[in-house]
Amino acid sequence: MRIGFDNDKYLKIQSEHIRERINQFGDKLYLEFGGKLFDDYHAARVLPGFAPDSKLQMLLQLSDMAEIVIVISASDIEKNKVRGDLGITYDVDVLRLIEEFEKKGLYVGSVVITQFTGQQSAEQFKSRLEKKGRKVYYHYIIPGYPANIPLIVSEDGFGKNEYIETTRPLVVITAPGPGSGKMATCLSQLYHENVRGIKAGYAKFETFPIWNIPLKHPVNLAYEAATADLDDVNMIDPFHLEAYGETAVNYNRDIEIYPVLNAIFEGIYGENTYYKSPTDMGVNMVGNCIIDDEACCDASKMEIIRRYYGALNRTAKGDDAETEVYKIELLMKQAKISTDDRKVTVAAKNRALELGVPTAAIELADGTIITSKTTDFLGASAALLLNAVKYLAGIDHDVKLISPEAIEPIQDLKVRFLGGKNPRLHTDEVLIALSLAGLNNQDAKNALEQLPKLKGCQVHTSVMLSEVDVKIFKRLGVDLTCEPIKSGVKLY
Repeated sequence: MRIGFDNDKYLKIQSEHIRERINQFGDKLYLEFGGKLFDDYHAARVLPGFAPDSKLQMLLQLSDMAEIVIVISASDIEKNKVRGDLGITYDVDVLRLIEEFEKKGLYVGSVVITQFTGQQSAEQFKSRLEKKGRKVYYHYIIPGYPANIPLIVSEDGFGKNEYIETTRPLVVITAPGPGSGKMATCLSQLYHENVRGIKAGYAKFETFPIWNIPLKHPVNLAYEAATADLDDVNMIDPFHLEAYGETAVNYNRDIEIYPVLNAIFEGIYGENTYYKSPTDMGVNMVGNCIIDDEACCDASKMEIIRRYYGALNRTAKGDDAETEVYKIELLMKQAKISTDDRKVTVAAKNRALELGVPTAAIELADGTIITSKTTDFLGASAALLLNAVKYLAGIDHDVKLISPEAIEPIQDLKVRFLGGKNPRLHTDEVLIALSLAGLNNQDAKNALEQLPKLKGCQVHTSVMLSEVDVKIFKRLGVDLTCEPIKSGVKLY
């Protein structure tokens, strides 16, 4: 797998650039931190060589001068809003983030509850945090925000918000998810700091879109595919073009809000001498660390296809994702790609057409394609894992790593005692059976040792998989896509 991104260079120049931005303002910088701080697997997939925890490692280089403020919306607490990737509510995620940050050696200064209108659930959450010794502040809804500038920049606007006490020059504002009020929190603090005579500035850290690569670059198109469920659209920044005569890429929300932000900055400072465009506000140096553009382009094209299949699968399950499908289809046309550009997709579909049963295919790190089919004993995805680890261990395809006698009792348990209708083994069950076989079978033991080599490999199945199988592939670090066909439905 070709490396397209210099991670070491990124850690160095990104932290240096943030230090420069702090010095530009003097006393304090409020840094709105967008995207995932932990486990940024999207960035790792489209920028091969980018470590999933790169942003965290970058912050650790600034840990002596940084403190973290976590923002959560009172309305999200009230609605028990859930993070789709983790399956936990936003308030629980705040507790998780505090623990994770401090475990890594970062200082968490406080929590801010935004859009507070007296919600009882928010008050309970504040009390819960304070019992743990955490500082908690309320920020309120401002009528007419963000357009009513005279009210916003006044004692009855930002002035009503509780002032967040901070002790370090870099204040990182983060949140469990979008819509939490990170930007408003930063701006409110600028107002309060200015009232107190403290020089403070604002900057935004957002990995995508990458401002200094072309608008229709596959990396930027992949970001649009990732946010197809939102109203985000990549655009040329007209303010940057007018100010500097240079093209820069930003997204519609930042461009649309910039005139308002500019007016707020003028209301706070008297004039905005720092930023002439929304792109100016960013501190992202990712685009300067791409070392193999072709590798990143190829990886991003594959990510767009994976996002497309994700939207197709959600639509097949009855979710309202048709708009996402249409958006990503347009992005695929712009990138000049189709699903046939993904080798495992073609391999799995051709095998299914040939055999008329559910099939699967995996592309290994050396480019080898391995396929499998559903049998009486195994589902296609379970069979695929066995076929792949046998190949990697140099074991002949015809060798039985798990005897039928060992599989039959598991099938009997599933059907006779657990009420299952499908006796075939899922991926988790076949891995447990393989680990047990390894006690007395050296081939099985050797095959099991190959599992780490599947990380980063590509898999496609001719039918949608159960949640159990999907989770196993995710834990193995495999990039999985499925045809939007429910298992059990006649295929061809």
